[in-house]
Amino acid sequence: MKYQTRKKALVLLADGTIFYGKSVGIEGTSTGEICFNTGMSGYQEIFTDPSYFGQIMVTTNAHIGNYGVNDNEVESDGIKISGLICRNFSFTHSRVDSDGNLKGWFEKHNTVAISDVDTRALVSYIRDNGAMNAIISTDIDNIEALKKQLAKVPSMNGLELASKVSTTAPYFVGNENARIKIAALDIGIKKNILRNFVKRDAYVKVFPFDSTFEDLAAFNPDGYFISNGPGDPKPLTAAIALAKEIIKKDLPLFGICLGHQIIALANGISTYKMHHGHRGINHPVKNMLTGKGEITSQNHGFAINKEETENHKDIEITHVHLNDHTVAGIRMKNKPVFSVQYHPEASPGPHDSEYLFDQFIETIEKHQKVSV
Repeated sequence: MKYQTRKKALVLLADGTIFYGKSVGIEGTSTGEICFNTGMSGYQEIFTDPSYFGQIMVTTNAHIGNYGVNDNEVESDGIKISGLICRNFSFTHSRVDSDGNLKGWFEKHNTVAISDVDTRALVSYIRDNGAMNAIISTDIDNIEALKKQLAKVPSMNGLELASKVSTTAPYFVGNENARIKIAALDIGIKKNILRNFVKRDAYVKVFPFDSTFEDLAAFNPDGYFISNGPGDPKPLTAAIALAKEIIKKDLPLFGICLGHQIIALANGISTYKMHHGHRGINHPVKNMLTGKGEITSQNHGFAINKEETENHKDIEITHVHLNDHTVAGIRMKNKPVFSVQYHPEASPGPHDSEYLFDQFIETIEKHQKVSV
């Protein structure tokens, strides 16, 4: 597609600020909370991450689409972002094992994308003013109508979105004869989390977001897992009740991102909406138990209250984000329960934190020995 034939497009923020760009080719309008990801690679995994449901993604990497798409490099059944804003969109791609170009993939999923936006200025604006709702559109001559449409978009604060991305029926992953069985609550689970369990000889049954403890326990699992996902954790009352029951019964429990927040809420620790969140693949975290640093992949707009965590008699902070000292990991002192606010399954990387999956397996095995 020639540059001069492309239709104009815009980004309209909730406070009235406008940034202009060009349509990638999928005309239309899309709304959501605007956020940005600083990753230099892995755009396909980002776009299919269920944790981004309801969000318009700004990519800080200058070139998007240059290596096309691969059908095996997805984290869910399709694109989950509400729309894309980028600087340079590559209509051609160069990669031996690609299955097509990014434009065709966006057309297949009817996802609005715009490029030629000054993303450096836009990201700087978000960092200064915080995450907010936005609308992207090729209908640039009807700004007042777009403002009215944007005003009706609900705030991410208090918004329950897990039900929009969770499985509607339980399903199994892995070898049914595996040595360990894990019951996983899907509130936006990524495929690579399941791959990491399976390669550690675990058989996983994945349950819908509103499943009860009795539902999961009927599988007779050796351990329980609460996944990542989108939206505010506070409305997920069923998941919080489930976590409370697992904790009460002293059963092995591991949580990632939204699952981490659910475990905190189950322990009476509050959560809050961050100014603009953590999203990227180079976030520095310190393991407080080993003193080692980890480079991590992160994607969250909510966090748990640090002061409440520090003062909780049953909780220990295990990981801290080194940029802003927010809580990045916790464990219960006298129960087989722990969680992290980042993604140890990160694909394409980094892989510094994959040991957490081994830690969960070891926790399960230790519990099995005690239970015998």
